[in-house]
Amino acid sequence: MKKFTLLFLMACSVGIVQGQGLYMPRNLKQAYQKGTRSMDGKPGKNYWQNSAKYNITLTTTPPNRTIQGTEEITYANNSPDTLRYLVFKLFLNSHQPGAVRQQTASADYLTSGMHIDRYTENSVARLWPTTANATVHRMPLTKPLMPHNSVKLSFDWHFDMSVESGREGQLDSTTFFLAYFYPRVAVRDDYYGWDQTAFTEAQEFYNDFNDYTLNVKVPANYVVWATGNLLNANEVLQPTFAKRLAESMQTDSVIHVATRQDVAARKVTTQQAANIWRWKADYVPDIALCISDQYVWDASSVVVDRTTGRRASVQAAFKDDAKDFHQMVGFGRHALDWLSNNWPGIPYPYPKTTIVQGFADMEYPMMVNDATTSDLNFSRFVAEHELAHTWFPFYMGINETRYGFMDEGWATALEHLIMQADLGKGQAVQLFQQFRVTGWIKDPSAEQDLPIIIPTNVLSGAAMGNNEYGKAALGYLALKELLGDAEFKKALNEFMNRWNGKHPTPWDMFYSFNSASGKDLNWFWNNWFFSNNYIDFAIQSVTTSATKCTITIQNIGGYVAPMDVVVTFADGTTETVRQTPAIWQANQKQAILNLPIKKKVQSVTLAGGIFMDADEKNNTWKAK
Repeated sequence: MKKFTLLFLMACSVGIVQGQGLYMPRNLKQAYQKGTRSMDGKPGKNYWQNSAKYNITLTTTPPNRTIQGTEEITYANNSPDTLRYLVFKLFLNSHQPGAVRQQTASADYLTSGMHIDRYTENSVARLWPTTANATVHRMPLTKPLMPHNSVKLSFDWHFDMSVESGREGQLDSTTFFLAYFYPRVAVRDDYYGWDQTAFTEAQEFYNDFNDYTLNVKVPANYVVWATGNLLNANEVLQPTFAKRLAESMQTDSVIHVATRQDVAARKVTTQQAANIWRWKADYVPDIALCISDQYVWDASSVVVDRTTGRRASVQAAFKDDAKDFHQMVGFGRHALDWLSNNWPGIPYPYPKTTIVQGFADMEYPMMVNDATTSDLNFSRFVAEHELAHTWFPFYMGINETRYGFMDEGWATALEHLIMQADLGKGQAVQLFQQFRVTGWIKDPSAEQDLPIIIPTNVLSGAAMGNNEYGKAALGYLALKELLGDAEFKKALNEFMNRWNGKHPTPWDMFYSFNSASGKDLNWFWNNWFFSNNYIDFAIQSVTTSATKCTITIQNIGGYVAPMDVVVTFADGTTETVRQTPAIWQANQKQAILNLPIKKKVQSVTLAGGIFMDADEKNNTWKAK
């Protein structure tokens, strides 16, 4: 009884009894009771999160696929708890035969995984037990880590790049894309404790915000692109190319930092046996890098914060015969400009981004790994989606492994909004229907309509994909129509300003939108995120008089989606009336619309656009 009373009083204190309307897992209820999270959608007065400083050095000598690494970690326990063990993530063990994964693996994908050669705790060597196929490793501490104290760790490790490149791996014999490549301390948060979710490549990011220093030792003629700022361009690049790179940071024009002729002449980098490229990235949730002695290099920059004039660098690394990548810096500049100033409307938070030609169509902080295509519009479409991930999950610190709809769903909604600006509404709607909706709405099988709120790590296949991407994006876009653009942006930006650099849960997002908008939106959240609903409307009846057309619409599928009501008159003219989800707030099963008319009605049709209807046969009424 005491727990219920506490939650009730917390909710009443912000004027909206939010907790009564939404299911909440028991572990999250405990977080709200402890005050680490607040029912008004803000971080609680007792909120905390841990962090670390990583100093990493990698050595690689392509075409040898073996990567050698050393790192020092200073891990800070900012929690109120005494830690008697640490949990580490060794993501590249997902390449080992027998590792847990959600798809089959070819022989070229398989490797022997990550090998820990040395491990120390506070400078004392510790034995690292070998655990086959494990991407999660629990390690007891010799001395408990007290609250607000830190521990110093170090690793020596090595691994082989996989021949088959997916999200990381060998792009060709002398071009490598490295991600998930270093041993890291797992997230320990205030509602789950240690994140011990196995890495299957289906669930992606959940990391602490850390400071990284990265040193990459490569042979002469190899260029390195990585998360963060390059600290020693003048030491690793010949003067001509260092100057071009510097110029690109201050211009809207595309600078060809290294052309095909430059790369072929083997004169881009300093001609030492090996160069060490030094990178720095602060308060980011991960790092990635690419090395190559074949890729050409374009760069430019764009003003991402018009208030301060701050620029962000946009770079591309690719094979010269990838025609779409010759446009990629322009695509990147446009994306960062548009996303910073329109939706979500928060300036790009990082100093740079690099779009690398690979195979993954995958995002990392300040890095994108995209395949080349023959369709420029599609190449731009993919790049814009991956760059939208900068805000979700990286800027926002989302637990994508469990709540991927807060990451892919927002990126997909932003993707649709920028595509309307790029291609016009008609083509953007067609692309969204094709890639994000049709597979779900036209398939009546059971896994298609599972609630979006189900944790992603227990899903696979269509259920996971639909919930993360199309369905969640439709929910956010429906909310945009319900609130209107100004109110929606105010609430979205308030949520982002409260939680960027932290670890928000879906409930933090729901409650933040509620309080920022001043509306109890729980009816909407329940409908879209906690239900088995889908989209299926039917015209139940239409009655007309000389001045009024009354339309009764049945909500068969349950989702409170917007729609166009298209009225065709006897003289052949039409009138389209947009209906937002507000028509369903009073009664989610049925809506009655009264439209003023001056002419005889011939037919009425419901049109959903991106909100595709499962059964369109009952969406039209015709006068007899």
